[in-house]
Amino acid sequence: MTPTATTRTIVIVSALLIVTGTTVAADNPMGFFITSVGIGNGADLGGLEGADAHCAKLAKAAGTEGRQWRAYLSTQSPDGKAFGLSARDRIGKGPWYNARGELIASDLDQLHLRGNIVKRTALDENGKVINGRGDKPNKHDILTGTRDDGTAFFPWEEGDYTCSNWTSSEDGKGSARVGHHDRQGGGNLSWNSTHASRGCSQQNLVGTGGAGLFYCFAAD
Repeated sequence: MTPTATTRTIVIVSALLIVTGTTVAADNPMGFFITSVGIGNGADLGGLEGADAHCAKLAKAAGTEGRQWRAYLSTQSPDGKAFGLSARDRIGKGPWYNARGELIASDLDQLHLRGNIVKRTALDENGKVINGRGDKPNKHDILTGTRDDGTAFFPWEEGDYTCSNWTSSEDGKGSARVGHHDRQGGGNLSWNSTHASRGCSQQNLVGTGGAGLFYCFAAD
């Protein structure tokens, strides 16, 4: 049977869509993801170095190599006399795309004012959606230790929001500031600064709706 003009048109259009989609993904390599798994020891990530290494390990396993990965995490001064490192100063200047080639943000300002981080786009390194509010188990608490503009907490603010700069899984000695990647629940709709966890242990991270996951950005 000879294909009709309509059939030929559908086939051509479908082929173009496939090619176009492939081209977009190739032109926009992954530069952002949420870790599919945490390190497994609560908020003890081995410090910033351990968290960065975890990002790089997951990215490599997913087929993305040759990029400089940084965990989106802030730190605090142990003695409260100096500013810690700010998450926004660690991750480069953008742009950043997710594993499906979708734009997350063009630069730092866009990321923190109107970044495209919602449940549909805040994917893990394999392009899979992370559980959010209403899913079982809920994993929408993402570790950041940061204020909503991406900066570290002021030295004079009371409390430890970074679980001893991501080296502690001991409860009773601080907490972890988290954001909600799905922008659901909590006191605000922030992706990076919604509330504090109950503590630093894996059990308490899970208890407040998390799993010890964090954001990774390509800083090159």
